[in-house]
Amino acid sequence: MIMKPRRASLQQRRKEAPNLSPLRKAEEIASTFGLEMTIADLERLFSKEAFEDHPLHRRQLMGPSPPSPGLGSSGKPLRVAYQGFRGSYCQEAASKAFSSIHCEAFPCTHMEDAFQALEDGDADRAIVPVENSIDGTIDRNFDLLLRHQRVHIIGELVLPVNHCLLSLHGTSRSDLRRVISHPQALNHCRVRLERFDHRLQIEEVPNAAEAAKYVSESKITDTAVIGSRIAAKEFGLEVLEQNFQDRSENFNRFLQLGLGVQQHQPRETTVTGGEDEDVVSKTTVAFSLEKGASDLFRAMSIFERRGISVTKVDHRPNRSNPVRVVEEKTGEHRYFDYVFILDVEEEGSTGVHEALKALKDISGFVHVLGSYTCRWRID
Repeated sequence: MIMKPRRASLQQRRKEAPNLSPLRKAEEIASTFGLEMTIADLERLFSKEAFEDHPLHRRQLMGPSPPSPGLGSSGKPLRVAYQGFRGSYCQEAASKAFSSIHCEAFPCTHMEDAFQALEDGDADRAIVPVENSIDGTIDRNFDLLLRHQRVHIIGELVLPVNHCLLSLHGTSRSDLRRVISHPQALNHCRVRLERFDHRLQIEEVPNAAEAAKYVSESKITDTAVIGSRIAAKEFGLEVLEQNFQDRSENFNRFLQLGLGVQQHQPRETTVTGGEDEDVVSKTTVAFSLEKGASDLFRAMSIFERRGISVTKVDHRPNRSNPVRVVEEKTGEHRYFDYVFILDVEEEGSTGVHEALKALKDISGFVHVLGSYTCRWRID
């Protein structure tokens, strides 16, 4: 007996209710690009992929099953959703983040789909990119964290960027006449391309992983793709050269997400730092301020006074109240209002808890996005 699925796929729900989300237009734009995005185009981040065609989603889903920290260690695979296209750097991050346990990783078409997969029980964990050390923050994923309040950060992985020069097997550097990739990857490798053995035609494409697949399937012998090592593995290409980027100080930051987990990361993401890995404890908190941006120094001093290092400050539009009206003697003044996001580091949790209590005294709201371990891979 085949039971009818109790829940429609993400793609089906989008077709049935196209106007439910005010961010829909931005999501459709975001779906056309991959992780290798320029900072100016971060709202158009990840490229199309047949999400519903993945084997994990073709099966009959029998209803939500809440994630369990023990998954992956007892024979049942951990279901990991990652943003982007098969062969992307995000897939590479997913494989590294859960390398020690049995997992099934699958791509998500739209940026929001990874978050929705967690809430629907279609995934136990999710991997999303949030920052490149050269190009900056991917604001959209912080917006989604604020919007999906049941989803929390349970871990962080920082990986060195390894832009690889990929081609068909048997192709040499002298055979190449063209190099294609996403604009961000090309920009990261511009000096190396200019110093290549001979003049090359440089072509921008929406997604490097999809380009790698095309070169492989079409057997194009005079073209190389700047992409990831996992793209070479996925599509049967040869790595002509690794670390083709101009700068070695190029890192990508990825968040590991879970549902309803807020205090500390689950067992499968806890590791001991080695020679090639650095581990720190972090908390990420979002809040608004009653007096707006002029009160930000008070918020930061709450942590600093307790010996808690503030390592990053971001801000996003306060969508519930985007414009602040202040009455002064000379009349009303209007300002844009923001939600602030802080990353803080501290060995113990007592000081952080005390700081969060003090922060509430000057805030409109305080929401902890996660307390977790950050792993730096430097190999």
